[in-house]
Amino acid sequence: MDVLKESNMSTNINRRKFIKQTSAAASLAAVGGLTLPSFTTKKQKQITILHTNDTHSHVEPFEATHYKYANKGGVARRANLVEQIRKENPNTLLLDAGDIFQGTPYFNYFGGELEFKLMSMLKYDVATIGNHDFDNSIEGLYKQLPNASFDFVSANYDFKNTVLDTHVKPYKTFIKDGIKIGIFGLGIQLEGLVHPKMFKETKYLDPIEISQDMSRVLKEEEHCDLIICLSHLGYYYRNNPTMISDLNLAKASKDIDLIIGGHTHTFLPKPTLVKNINDENILVNQVGCYGLNLGRVDFFFDAENNKTSQGKTILV
Repeated sequence: MDVLKESNMSTNINRRKFIKQTSAAASLAAVGGLTLPSFTTKKQKQITILHTNDTHSHVEPFEATHYKYANKGGVARRANLVEQIRKENPNTLLLDAGDIFQGTPYFNYFGGELEFKLMSMLKYDVATIGNHDFDNSIEGLYKQLPNASFDFVSANYDFKNTVLDTHVKPYKTFIKDGIKIGIFGLGIQLEGLVHPKMFKETKYLDPIEISQDMSRVLKEEEHCDLIICLSHLGYYYRNNPTMISDLNLAKASKDIDLIIGGHTHTFLPKPTLVKNINDENILVNQVGCYGLNLGRVDFFFDAENNKTSQGKTILV
């Protein structure tokens, strides 16, 4: 019996000792910041896309007496907005969908030099080419390229036999917070809009075919998590519904997440949601003209890189 009592006492002592040691270890784990995997919250990654289109050499705000846009716009105000958003989220890209030139005496006098220098100061990441960017001829556009610290992308303008050959890329990729972003450009048919002597031997290629090829390259070869089209095709043409436009392009595409448009000066309060050829959602956005607005689209990625998005237009 005495032996049995001693055995039970020893067992109780060992049990209490084990509980104390386990509790102490748990306390150390809590102090040391150790947590069980089931309680770990994985943070979403956020990519912010800022964009403009059809700024048309509008450097200064509209005058106070303007009948429609009094005291709106201006590059300095846009710069402040962009700087503020970049501070909120460093994983931000700034893009332009073309027609940077033509519209104020600044272009007539400086030939595009000022526009490119200001965009460089704002740290634009990439832009595409609009029809009015040929208004000083293709040589005039080429002459101003040294003033642009950002790249131009255009996949459906074949510049092979022009001065722009090798100076304009079909697409460009970026990596932000481990997310790979592919951006390609599309331009409108120049014939009928621009005098042939201005664009010389530039060849226009079918935007739908090119976009399908570009989205395949960016998805399957470049392994991009986010694909953006910078388009100067126009949002939609009510008088000619079958004409190539951003909405028609979206319906005929796949793997493109966002089309940023220009040319038609369409003011959208937020991106339009369109179903692509695979019945998947694609965003189409355009923010009017003259630098009056700044477009913003945020993409959120979970641990498996599944994405959601939200967008809005910011008045400058």
